[in-house]
Amino acid sequence: MDVVNSSHSYATGGTSVGEFWSDPKRLASTLHTENEESCTTYNMLKVSRHLFRWTKEMAYADYYERALTNGVLGIQRGTEPGVMIYMLPQYPGSSKAKSNHGWGTLYDSFWCCYGTGIESFSKLGDSIYFEEREAPGLYIIQYISSSLDWKSGQILLHQKVDPIVSSDPYLRVTLTFSPKKGTSQASTLHLRIPIWTNSEGATATINSQSLPLPAPGSFLSVNRKWSSSDKLTLQIPISLRTEAIKDDRHEYASIQAILYGPYLLAGHTSGDWNLKSGSGNSLSDSITPIPASYNGQLVSFSLESGNSTFVLANSNYSISMEKLPESGTDASLQATFRLIFKDSSSSKLSSVKDVIGKSVMLEPFDLPGMLLVQQGKDRGFAVTKSADDDGSSIFRVVSGLDGKDGTVSLESGLQNGCYVYSGVDYNSGQSMKLSCKSSDTGFNQGASFVMNEGLSQYHPISFVAKGDKRNFSSCTII
Repeated sequence: MDVVNSSHSYATGGTSVGEFWSDPKRLASTLHTENEESCTTYNMLKVSRHLFRWTKEMAYADYYERALTNGVLGIQRGTEPGVMIYMLPQYPGSSKAKSNHGWGTLYDSFWCCYGTGIESFSKLGDSIYFEEREAPGLYIIQYISSSLDWKSGQILLHQKVDPIVSSDPYLRVTLTFSPKKGTSQASTLHLRIPIWTNSEGATATINSQSLPLPAPGSFLSVNRKWSSSDKLTLQIPISLRTEAIKDDRHEYASIQAILYGPYLLAGHTSGDWNLKSGSGNSLSDSITPIPASYNGQLVSFSLESGNSTFVLANSNYSISMEKLPESGTDASLQATFRLIFKDSSSSKLSSVKDVIGKSVMLEPFDLPGMLLVQQGKDRGFAVTKSADDDGSSIFRVVSGLDGKDGTVSLESGLQNGCYVYSGVDYNSGQSMKLSCKSSDTGFNQGASFVMNEGLSQYHPISFVAKGDKRNFSSCTII
């Protein structure tokens, strides 16, 4: 079986040495180390690719998808292209930035993954299509939007894959064809039905006519003389599931990974997640998708002081002023809030003007399901799991007291004339409080904030995991 490329790419060549291998039935012992080396993933992709060519076994195609998705796409820093990571840490509460090696640098790092990792990104299209030449046949083992000039089959094939999101639990693929002039050769397409899906809700059609689908872990084979009017569609369900760690010791049986189809999920959390008591036996009862519309409700509040910019941030379940954080950091999560409108007819912000005069509640991005609550005049604020019905979580957004365009002030829904106030001495870690308007110099400035789009945004594949003590937001690892 031969590989056909969906695009031209040029690789740097070379392999890595010194890989980390461990007992496959003792993986829990590796969780407190840097246990997924990107170069090992690079080599295993090569191995699984060759094994699929020799055997056509579905297991190797499924493995390739999983390793590519979770072990390659996340090793290059999205905010700094060209910056790679050596190891992907997998222990609870870990993060790439805070791992032993952390992210590399543009010019001063040269771990082995700076060769193999960058090479992996030059070959993203090299294992989508495989062909058989004895009788024209094409295996499609990866669902990635691409185009293929299939010379043996005498057709141009176009694959379009809809973006995967948590709110629409399906992989949707559309194939269209452009036969080459003067050809009418019949050929067979073999489409992978992944092992991670299920038959309920799965459909395949050609020109709106249903095709019988095989069980997950098999190939759907379609033979015909393809024409420019042909359209083949595939709809594959994606669901949440858990997988136990590969460790046969009883004490580690409870360690589970959570996946959404082929996507490994990671959570915005610094601790373990304990399943909420009485939430039912279904994983989907405890982990629910975050609607895409929520990104339109995320905001951050800032103010200027001299040459510095400060933001309102959730800090240990209270609100304080902090220096403006860098994008993609834990601090940027803590400086982002979701506006929940008391009037349900309001849901999305197009500009600051849309929210002036509205009554809102503030949900910290990193503490879904919790709200910012007023503790009384001249006192601070708390972040609690549920607010009382006394209105302590309600704020009115009004035009900034400083009179500047684009600023807002947050007035208490309980006490007219009292506002979220920073004080006049701006320092990181300074607690915010609810203060009533006065003639003190600087009050109007200290109660006025620039409201911008949230410093953080939800990934398209994002969920809320309901915990026993608090909720967590989770998303794909990439």
